[in-house]
Amino acid sequence: MIRAIGRSLRSIVTDDMTMLAIPGFFATMGLEYAALRRNRDALVDIGDPTTESNVDRPLGYETRDTLASLAMGTGMLAVGVAAANVLQPLDRWLYGKRMASLGARRLGFVGAVVAWDFFYYWDHRWGHEHRLFWAAHVNHHSSQRYNLSTALRQSWTGVMMHWVFTPMFLMGFTPTQVARAGELNLLYQYWVHTEAIDKLPAAVESVFNTASHHRVHHGANPQYLDRNYAGIFIIWDRLFGSFEPEGERVRYGLTKNITSHNPVHVAYHEWAAMIRDVVGADTWRDRVGFTLGPPGWSPVAAA
Repeated sequence: MIRAIGRSLRSIVTDDMTMLAIPGFFATMGLEYAALRRNRDALVDIGDPTTESNVDRPLGYETRDTLASLAMGTGMLAVGVAAANVLQPLDRWLYGKRMASLGARRLGFVGAVVAWDFFYYWDHRWGHEHRLFWAAHVNHHSSQRYNLSTALRQSWTGVMMHWVFTPMFLMGFTPTQVARAGELNLLYQYWVHTEAIDKLPAAVESVFNTASHHRVHHGANPQYLDRNYAGIFIIWDRLFGSFEPEGERVRYGLTKNITSHNPVHVAYHEWAAMIRDVVGADTWRDRVGFTLGPPGWSPVAAA
């Protein structure tokens, strides 16, 4: 049975997996929209989504917001293709220096999936804890709506975090295994970006990342900030103290929301703000704080 699972995973993970999934993205977004439309309360004109009267309702789709998310996803694919020309030779070189051969063992690809998810947890967590990395991730949280199109609102500078996964090559996972494990992980996360799926059975919720867990992650409610970083397995959050169950209705977006739907602004607004802070800083200590400190760091707050 274990061998069969391994073969099944390898059979669905191909070089064209993301491209093959694109029609599925549009089909499932259509189904989600239809499901929400059947619930007329889900498609209210929310106006200001931070007002208390609207916090308890699903937000549904909004045209400009959805188009911005689709543009961000398209840009991410283009950046990924360009970055591969630089990163793939580095990945192969590191694999040549491997200190083990975990990828060659039985269920090697399954091991790569678990390992990639573990490193993703830390990649994601550091992306919330350090402003330099947050600048590359904040766009994914910039929508005040939560639907399947939000999953496609991906970073144009997230490639800077590639280094987090490089230990996998030294562990003996092949560049192909690492790339396919990452692709599978990100595709898994697509379905958790929805309000159309309620909590799943407890056995599933205890092990896997679900829509309920990930709604929490996108919440701007104080108790939901910087929680539930999981990709596939929620067990990492449970192990490392970052788990928070879904309770009160989630208010999506940032603690200080942006109003622009321009994808260039969405992609780079935090980079621009960080650079302004660094340039205007009086000391090198403050420059380091504005870069590597947590989002929102300031000399006054640090004093």
